[in-house]
Amino acid sequence: MSSNTPQTAALTGLERLAIAAIILTWGLNNAAAKVATAELPPMMVGALRFGLAFAFLVPFLKPPFPWSRRLAAICLLSGPIHFGIIYIAFGLAKSLSPLVVATQLWIPFTALFAWKMLGESMKPMAVAGLVVAFVGVAWMSLDPHGAADLPAIVLGVVASACWALATVFVRQTPGAKPLQVQALTAAIAAPVLLAMSFGFEDNVVERVKTAAPIAWACVAFAGVVSTIGASALLFWLVQRREAGRVTPYFLLTPLVSCTIGVLFMGDALSPQLVIGAAATMAGVALVALTAKKVVPAEGEAT
Repeated sequence: MSSNTPQTAALTGLERLAIAAIILTWGLNNAAAKVATAELPPMMVGALRFGLAFAFLVPFLKPPFPWSRRLAAICLLSGPIHFGIIYIAFGLAKSLSPLVVATQLWIPFTALFAWKMLGESMKPMAVAGLVVAFVGVAWMSLDPHGAADLPAIVLGVVASACWALATVFVRQTPGAKPLQVQALTAAIAAPVLLAMSFGFEDNVVERVKTAAPIAWACVAFAGVVSTIGASALLFWLVQRREAGRVTPYFLLTPLVSCTIGVLFMGDALSPQLVIGAAATMAGVALVALTAKKVVPAEGEAT
């Protein structure tokens, strides 16, 4: 099917396979982030991820650059700021599931910022979804298991807001090429996060030397499979289809991460956590299904 595929046509088998691959990659990447930050300093994980991604993205770092303060903000928000915060959150989190659910608030945040900054309308169902999503995170955090991860959840919410703001800036920068922006972001994020790691984290060299092979595998997965592979598939999809046709499927990503967390990483799910998580995802789904366009700045928050 060509790039002029009718937007109303049913998704092809290849498109459905691409969606499934993105969901699985992002779901696994959340678990990989938790494993990597247990072995390596969180900001070092971010530096290594972007350094590896940059090695593959160098060919796209070609002038002319549509450089502007807005593009600089996109690179900073979606690079060292978002990933610095989110990897610290993964490093603090005792359980994977509550944090992953909380990070999905980037979708309501995007709708909220687009309404405020771009004048986009917010339908009543989107407003209701936004309220339900935030109440769900609050309810989840009040559970004893969730409360233990409250600092990580708060950081996850802040990181989601940063990602959402970058997404809105992307909408205001139509001339920016996605892979070029990714290359610029990696070129900025890798050295910034490296400097922050050595400046603020303890025993960096020792932890890097003693990190288990699984930690390096997780960094490689994040840098290559998630940052480049999943993003390339996403860009291919949104070039063929309206974003609203494909992005709601990505709400299944937390289901993959939470399943891994429960089955393999010792996550405990109490009824309150389950109810809070379900409410959050229901609210996010309402926002995603009623918003005009909700497109990640560079793929996904992790």
